[in-house]
Amino acid sequence: MSADEALASRMVLETRGLTKEFRGFTAVDDVNLQVQDGHIHALIGPNGAGKTTVFNLLTKFLPPTRGEILYRGKSITRLKSNEIARMGIIRSFQISAVFAHMTALENVRVALQRNLGTSFHFWKSEKSLDHLNERALALLDEVGLRDYADILTVEMPYGRKRALEVATTLALEPDLMLLDEPTQGMGAEDVDRIVELIKRVSKGRTVLMVEHNLSVVSRLCDRITVLARGAVLAEGDYDNVSCNPLVREAYMGSEAAEEEGAQA
Repeated sequence: MSADEALASRMVLETRGLTKEFRGFTAVDDVNLQVQDGHIHALIGPNGAGKTTVFNLLTKFLPPTRGEILYRGKSITRLKSNEIARMGIIRSFQISAVFAHMTALENVRVALQRNLGTSFHFWKSEKSLDHLNERALALLDEVGLRDYADILTVEMPYGRKRALEVATTLALEPDLMLLDEPTQGMGAEDVDRIVELIKRVSKGRTVLMVEHNLSVVSRLCDRITVLARGAVLAEGDYDNVSCNPLVREAYMGSEAAEEEGAQA
């Protein structure tokens, strides 16, 4: 097996020339992304870089203007969002986040219903779903929320709600998890908790995440792709990307980057 063939065999997600235009404005510009099996891969960049648009293209909330998306070597460019999810590509908010007036256990059970092969059983007696409790409680255990099983989601702290979203995502048995800014709006304690959670749940899975917190990225990610103005600016591990002057300029502006470089 050649080096190229070996790399292709490890590739979970790939984009080739992925482009999205809105009435003359190019939001995503010829992006070639390669996410390897078992990696935590970060998509970072300043505000307006096109990160969320890339996520929307990958999960088929938006159709690409040009380009191709491949999942484990097969084109998924023309598939619908529900077909993508059934293949195991799960985005953290695709479960409609969480239901505020249901308990943590009930939220996870709703997500587990997808695996029954039937429609959601909102009209059935709650007891009809009791057979899902064991698996739901195991998932809550996995994200550190067992003690919150009977707590209404609306009463849970923000960081715990984000952990619950991870539990509902895991309930859909993802092969590739797409996490959209999992630590946004959190204090330091909650950030640390979510970082450790992502480390645990990523074992045996592949994760692609959008994240602004570079400390989180440095602690979690095997590979990083930096976007600026919709195009790939740099790619590599954290040490290489963080030292790249183009990346520093994109995040801090040319004058701040030059000043930091001089001080270093």
